[in-house]
Amino acid sequence: MAAEKEQSLTQIIQFRKEKAAKLQEMGINPYPYVYDRTHRSTEIIEGFDKLKGKTVSAAGRIVSLRRMGKAAFFHIQDDVGKIQCYIKRDNAGEQSYEVFKLLDMGDIVGAKGKVFTTRTGEISIDVSELVVLAKSIRPLPGGKEKEGETYHAFADKEQRYRHRHLDLVVNPEVRDVFRKRAQIITAVRAFLDQSGFLEVETPVLQPIYGGAFARPFKTQHHALDSTLYLRIADELFLKRLIIGGFDRVYEMAKDFRNEGMDKTHNPEFTMLEYYAAYVDYNFLMDFTEELIRAAAEAVDVKTVEIDGTSIDFSKPYRRAGYVELLEEATGEKIVLSDEGKLTKICKKHGIDAEKDAHVGALLELLMKNLVEPKLQEPTFVIDYPKAISPLAKLKRDDDSGEIVERFELFIGGRELANSFTELTDPVDQRERLMAQAELRQKGDEEAQAFDEDFVRAVEVGMPPTGGVGLGVDRLVMLLTDQTSIRDVLLFPAMRTLPGDD
Repeated sequence: MAAEKEQSLTQIIQFRKEKAAKLQEMGINPYPYVYDRTHRSTEIIEGFDKLKGKTVSAAGRIVSLRRMGKAAFFHIQDDVGKIQCYIKRDNAGEQSYEVFKLLDMGDIVGAKGKVFTTRTGEISIDVSELVVLAKSIRPLPGGKEKEGETYHAFADKEQRYRHRHLDLVVNPEVRDVFRKRAQIITAVRAFLDQSGFLEVETPVLQPIYGGAFARPFKTQHHALDSTLYLRIADELFLKRLIIGGFDRVYEMAKDFRNEGMDKTHNPEFTMLEYYAAYVDYNFLMDFTEELIRAAAEAVDVKTVEIDGTSIDFSKPYRRAGYVELLEEATGEKIVLSDEGKLTKICKKHGIDAEKDAHVGALLELLMKNLVEPKLQEPTFVIDYPKAISPLAKLKRDDDSGEIVERFELFIGGRELANSFTELTDPVDQRERLMAQAELRQKGDEEAQAFDEDFVRAVEVGMPPTGGVGLGVDRLVMLLTDQTSIRDVLLFPAMRTLPGDD
């Protein structure tokens, strides 16, 4: 069956190549340089009252085709929609009609003619001149060579991700998601710019990676004979800028983490980090709410529905303590330093933990399995354990020494943002990063590396600072009603198939 399909495809490609050759024999270049388009499809349809009877030039890909002897109807699709075209030998002339006879679905054409409505009331172009702009050699997926039929939707998700150009052609609604993505990003940048933040760029290749718990991608710089890493976060460089005298900075850029892929994780993703001097995590909770509200307004989203829960972005977000949420979920008194009890609680709830799992790993397992999936309404989980927050200040007015001023924002059971009242005490910072280095030596690949240069920068003096990391891809998922990160990435990471290499 597969062999027959491949043979059929080969024949179609050969037929189309022969048609392209015939066009060239007629003195027509099937791949010209420019075309003078006057209107897009929606401009013609929405402006029909003014354009009726007037000549326009539209351009796009043929997505439906119905021939009727010496006349034919076809639709062309451009970047904003599609419009019907009518071509008749008597109106278009001999050459244009001969050109049309050599066209197939998927070809890109320019159509010039007067705007009119058909008997069924469809706004159309009566083509007087047809120009080939690109002869399609390879047919669209699911397409049929039989006249009168349009191609079928490109439904296979994996194939759509692997061949996004085809997905965008045959599933034009996908383009709307990426238009909205652009609008969201523009709105976020505008909000930060108007709030006095300066957009900056920091190194993607770093000699020491840090700022998050993740395994990095590793590479080699031959000229310097040194090992470099693709950044897992922008944090430590952005803090250097705060130390250097910029009061408010942000960066929206690609980060890279060498970890598994699922509905919310891709090894290459877009992260927004913003830092402000003289503020704490309380200020940043309010600020982050406003930022998300601005992004939602940019794409006209007031509410979203997630797993039966309606989320209204105009309402204040809930704030709940980390320990309190864990105690509520487990029915147990949580002692953050009691590794033995935390291990028992994991076992009680059927959560597998490594034999030598440290306190931080156990706490994260409990939160990930018992708490986070239930956080459907926008919730700031606040006051995290120091054991998993090496870059945050201890919580003021807390005598335990085990809690820091940190929040994570969850919406629809997914983490969207992470924030600290940043640690500015260089002595404390050095001790915590050294503790992380010890965990790395014991085999924890995701523990943070010790960055001597960063600690020395903090020793110069860092003002009180608050910072946030916000997942842009997840924000786009939320505001475009997508359940997989792959649906908001134009070219997501995919496994290599046999024969691809």
